[in-house]
Amino acid sequence: MNPEDAEVADLAQQLIRRPSRAGIDGYEPVLSVLENWLGARDLPFRRLHDAASRPVALLVEVVCARPGPWWALDACVDTAPYGDESAWTFAPDGGDVVDGWLRGRGAADSKLAAAMFCRIAAEVRDRADALRGGLAVLLDADEHTGGFGGARAYLTDPAAVRPAGVMIGYPGLAEVVVGGRGLWRATIAVHAETGHSGARRAAPGAVSRAARLVQMLEDAELPPAGGEFPLPPKLTVTSCHGGEGFSTVPGRCELGIDLRTTPAFDARAAEALVRAATAGLDRHLPTPRPTTLTRVAEWPPFRLTEAEQPAAALLTAAAQEGLSVRPKTAGPSNIGNLLAAEGIPATAGFGVWHEGLHGLDERACLADLPVVHAVYRRATLGLLA
Repeated sequence: MNPEDAEVADLAQQLIRRPSRAGIDGYEPVLSVLENWLGARDLPFRRLHDAASRPVALLVEVVCARPGPWWALDACVDTAPYGDESAWTFAPDGGDVVDGWLRGRGAADSKLAAAMFCRIAAEVRDRADALRGGLAVLLDADEHTGGFGGARAYLTDPAAVRPAGVMIGYPGLAEVVVGGRGLWRATIAVHAETGHSGARRAAPGAVSRAARLVQMLEDAELPPAGGEFPLPPKLTVTSCHGGEGFSTVPGRCELGIDLRTTPAFDARAAEALVRAATAGLDRHLPTPRPTTLTRVAEWPPFRLTEAEQPAAALLTAAAQEGLSVRPKTAGPSNIGNLLAAEGIPATAGFGVWHEGLHGLDERACLADLPVVHAVYRRATLGLLA
């Protein structure tokens, strides 16, 4: 491994050894490691904060000598929880390297990418006199909460230059993720008249009505994949909460609905489908209080063509480094959807081979680091040229 990649691996080890599980650990230790590394190399950085003044990210900003658009690299430095630590075969915060694998929570998602992007910021700074625009590196400490506080703080920061595009450092060597399904999420409150479960005559309770609604939703016809977007929409009932004990007919049951959307079946179509199902329930099993729906989240789907930046730069750089990669549209949503809602094109995945992401024994293959580093370096310098 060359000195630059050894430096990246060493920084990633330090980051893994500072647990930063979303909603569990404080982020001060992991942010301090990054600040010490960046400060020792005279790279300009600053913390970003949320509305409650909590630090949610570090933003590195490298200004180039000539005018031009800014581009951004983004990697999260918070992580998923460990799960059952007794089931791991090594320490989740060990950060050791064994047989060429960097081991520990965050090795794959995405502390190795964060370390690599810090190194690329240094490489861009050293060549800034010949480059245009600028490079932002967003090190997000509020990604795994689902709130994406770091990205939101970046996009609303009046001092930050809005990027022309973003490359997000999720792992995976065979593909460049250029799109993802959107989402529409809602909670549904199903109501019924309460009473004693042993009464001679009792109308269906809220749980029974909710069960009927679940069946109606799962039987609803969704359109197939079509056109340039390769995935179909998908509806999942993700939660069901209602009732208490045995002697009372439940008066309320709440469902969680997750609907993955596409350009042909967007958030408006998703809401129309769910509202039609709830109206049908209230017609066939009427109660004095109608079923109510509360929207929780809504993100658009996105997909870049192979000719659009920054997808074109990353795909071209991978080919020039001898890799055979394909563009992919992801089923799960990601931070690229948030950026798409802001009109900012993004790639959302290309990196080293990995195992155990969000699961047991997470690890990342360091043998892939030199070529992945070279691809991102080449793509970034090409965009800034």
